[in-house]
Amino acid sequence: MLLKKAEKRFQLKTSDYAQLAGFRHALLGFLRFSEDAATEAGLTAQHYQAMLVLRGWPEDRRVSINDLAQQLFIKHNSAVGLVDRLAQEGLVAREPSSSDRRRVDLLLTSRGRTVLAKLAAMHRRELQRIGPALERFLVELSREPGDGAP
Repeated sequence: MLLKKAEKRFQLKTSDYAQLAGFRHALLGFLRFSEDAATEAGLTAQHYQAMLVLRGWPEDRRVSINDLAQQLFIKHNSAVGLVDRLAQEGLVAREPSSSDRRRVDLLLTSRGRTVLAKLAAMHRRELQRIGPALERFLVELSREPGDGAP
């Protein structure tokens, strides 16, 4: 009885829960695709994400370890380890900052750019494939709860 009252208070119907579950499933499916694609390229998903941050950063600004940590929602020391592994693979280079000697800027190497370009193209194709379904989920989720079927 209490559960029914709580559900009624939030005005969510079975279709609302189904939409949320479907959207979650679609997102997890994309993340699984991303992990598999990175693994195929000899990387981890986190390597790909870090490289994507570096490449997507505004070209007139440099990325620091702290910037990378914030973008990936990881601790600074975890970002240092991640950059160490990427540098060992020849994908990322460290460069002393020209504006602050205490800071180290991160750059993708030419090898890193090539590997990332291939992976990013694969990700874009997958997003184009699943995009219509994601768009439907977003449209449905933007409606008020309870506007759908029971």
